[in-house]
Amino acid sequence: MATSNPPQAEDTLPTDKPFAPHKPRWRALHCCTGNSVPRHWRHWLEDRGSLTRRLVSASGGDFRVQILRQFVGLPSAEEARTLRLAPRRRALIREVLLIGNGVPWVFARSILPLTTLSGRLRRLRKLDNRPLGQLLFSDNSMTRGAVEVARIDGTCLPAACDAQGQPLWGRRSVFRLDGKPLLVCEIFLDGFTPTMADIFRPWQP
Repeated sequence: MATSNPPQAEDTLPTDKPFAPHKPRWRALHCCTGNSVPRHWRHWLEDRGSLTRRLVSASGGDFRVQILRQFVGLPSAEEARTLRLAPRRRALIREVLLIGNGVPWVFARSILPLTTLSGRLRRLRKLDNRPLGQLLFSDNSMTRGAVEVARIDGTCLPAACDAQGQPLWGRRSVFRLDGKPLLVCEIFLDGFTPTMADIFRPWQP
């Protein structure tokens, strides 16, 4: 399996265009009608299993994580509210591409409050190019909140996503490990289409 470039140091601020997480209008998926979320997208957006596992299978195992940036900083005000963080509380912010068959399929942004990264969860500071989702779904203490979805303007994503500006579908959830919260947002890019579910096939490492 291919590897990516090493992440930036945690205290290094990103120089690329940042994701603008305040722009999407997030809504609970169960509140969205079939007209607002096409049926061929729903089973990708509403699946509460591991997205990483599904993408590995859909790619036939040709899957890797590319780290765009990882640093300690302030979440957006909206992200902080979602995590119920006090103002000015810092978090480890991690942005990656999930790449299948050499094509960027998903942009993922994770917000891990520093108060979460204590005890045994300190290991989350050093994920390197391992997928966070793989770790979450292998942890017996993991719980997941409601799935929220949004249509997202591709122009608000980092340049590495190579988004063309048309609206993209994204989803996010608050996860908890040992009762400690973290926020994971996943946005499906132009290179991925929901019809890839039609070629979904089991894959064994």
